[in-house]
Amino acid sequence: MKCQPIKIQNVTIGGTGPFVLIAGPCVIESEESALFHAHALCDITKKLKIPFIYKASYDKANRSSIKSFRGPGILKGLQILKKIKKKFNVPVISDVHSVDEIKNAAAILDVIQIPAFLCRQTDIITAAAKTGKPINVKKGQFLAPWDIKYAIEKILAGGNKKIIITERGASFGYNNLVSDMRALPILRSFGYPVIYDATHSVQLPGGLGQSSGGQREFVPVLSRAAVAAGIDGLYLEVHKNPQAALSDSANTLYLKDLEGLLKTLKNIAAAAKSNV
Repeated sequence: MKCQPIKIQNVTIGGTGPFVLIAGPCVIESEESALFHAHALCDITKKLKIPFIYKASYDKANRSSIKSFRGPGILKGLQILKKIKKKFNVPVISDVHSVDEIKNAAAILDVIQIPAFLCRQTDIITAAAKTGKPINVKKGQFLAPWDIKYAIEKILAGGNKKIIITERGASFGYNNLVSDMRALPILRSFGYPVIYDATHSVQLPGGLGQSSGGQREFVPVLSRAAVAAGIDGLYLEVHKNPQAALSDSANTLYLKDLEGLLKTLKNIAAAAKSNV
């Protein structure tokens, strides 16, 4: 089913255009780190002519342990994202975790993201929808793909049709996720752009006890499969040194490996479109 394209500043998601990259570190570790990664990602995507949206969380409110690093918080974090928007002329996306955050977040963010764990929370979804901003709903790993229609209904009830759906794998036993590529065309059948989150899909939730594990070696494999399936965008957590990343280190892609992967994905996307 064709989906209605969504315009976000200079980026269009959906329709017949190229796939969009949403990428950045899992969390804002510092202003210096955020600016470094934004600069590097902008350079790569401009070189490859891939539309780009910068992502990073200002607060990781759902970490496994209370001792885990959460980020700079909403006020400082949003100011860093605002600086990235202005300096690099790139849209930014981040996740909200309560209704109280939405007003401040909507003033800065180009896309408001509903985290997977909150994708059934009516109040936060409808409040985000009423801002008029594009809403990216990450499908919870506990949902079947057809269940996302209820989140869509909630956004529509808030008077908003700027809807993006992100697939990030499904729970498969304990501390494990699996990606079912059949979910991607099912999600797109609702008429909205679909993003595939390749790095969260290789997460092992709680796999390290106080933190999640991951299998970053499978990120390229799943990315290739998803692009071949015809997604509208790819979501990747990227870091210069994932081993030292303060969140999701085990499933984050090395920055040095990104350009080569994107070149391959562009070729796959071209081949897939030529066969449609």
